[in-house]
Amino acid sequence: MKSRVLILVGMVLLAGVLVAGCSRASQENATNSKAVPAAPVNVFVSILPQADFVQKIGGEKVRVAVMIPPGANPASYEPSPAQLKDLAHADLYLQVGNLPFEEAWMERIKSTNSNMLVVDTSQSITIVDDNPHTWLSPRLVKIQAQNIYEALVEVDPQNRSQYQEGYRSFVQQLDGLDEEIASTLAGVKGKTFIVFHPAWGYLASDYGLKELAIEHEGKEPGARELSAIVAQAHAAGIKNIFASPQHSTHSADALARELGGKVMLIDPLPRDYIKTMQENAQVLAKGISD
Repeated sequence: MKSRVLILVGMVLLAGVLVAGCSRASQENATNSKAVPAAPVNVFVSILPQADFVQKIGGEKVRVAVMIPPGANPASYEPSPAQLKDLAHADLYLQVGNLPFEEAWMERIKSTNSNMLVVDTSQSITIVDDNPHTWLSPRLVKIQAQNIYEALVEVDPQNRSQYQEGYRSFVQQLDGLDEEIASTLAGVKGKTFIVFHPAWGYLASDYGLKELAIEHEGKEPGARELSAIVAQAHAAGIKNIFASPQHSTHSADALARELGGKVMLIDPLPRDYIKTMQENAQVLAKGISD
């Protein structure tokens, strides 16, 4: 009888040791799993400003790659074989929408990775004259930001709260930028400005300006068209011409000499969106008022 009791006591103690050991192992495994961070979401975008938008919303939860490198022309750029290969590891591709590069390459891009979510961030935006430059309007970027936020949540729902926090912070920055640009351009409201590439139509519409472009559909003007632009410029009292770092300034230089003005650069593909758009507005205000 006594031996049976001793055996039962021993079995109970052994069971307790085993349970405690399993419990400690489970706790250690749980601790270790929490210590290992989840891999960032691999996001591809078409142009540089989008990378800034995604980074501001996603923070360290995203890894962003840009298809069209700084200085390249979005109308004619062709992705490298290495870029197409890297797309096989992408979780998300965010389109600008209506960009010539995307129209030419999106089917090929999609074919590289059937598991990649593709989202057009211009959805819910009214596109005017097939103009893809929606990102140059801070008001339209707010719509793009919401589309980016929703896309990130779709591919990575467990980090929704962080994406929501980044989205709200970015929208506040855009509201501040909107107010600042409106203030900067208030003194030239209603005036016309001449640009080489017609990228600034949405911004002009937002702040009461009129854009007159030298280039149309990727083609520089002939002698007759250039003469008509000169006549319009003289009538409006315009001297300075705005061009971008991504395009040739040959026609802009010739027109500026004809008008007795100069070429002033404004960047439509900023790496740091908020800062560069502040600078663009200041250059516009000065160039239009001179």
